Amino acid sequence: MAERIDYIEFPSGTIGQSSAFFESAFGWGMVSYGPEYQALDGAGLDGGIDGSPDRVAATMAVIRTDDLDDAERRVIAAGGVITRPQFDFPGGRRFHFREPGGNELAVYVSREE
Repeated sequence: MAERIDYIEFPSGTIGQSSAFFESAFGWGMVSYGPEYQALDGAGLDGGIDGSPDRVAATMAVIRTDDLDDAERRVIAAGGVITRPQFDFPGGRRFHFREPGGNELAVYVSREE
């Protein structure tokens, strides 16, 4: 499997208002994963709204891989800087990094892999 962007996360300081906005403006549904996270439903691309205290500052693309350790090595070798080391989340395991232009992204492996 080649890596591809297949998820997008929107940070929000007011998750309820963000969820209501996307539902009202675009008709997207929400799947609740507790008070700090809502997954998008029907947006055309999987995604979510992150209201946790350690959320990223800007919208973040999330890249799927089938070998997280190898992807992390390649990110570092290409000049990326790890901003959040590998951690488990309900869908699998991931890490965050900043590419040389300043954008923060994440790479994850699905729990199903």
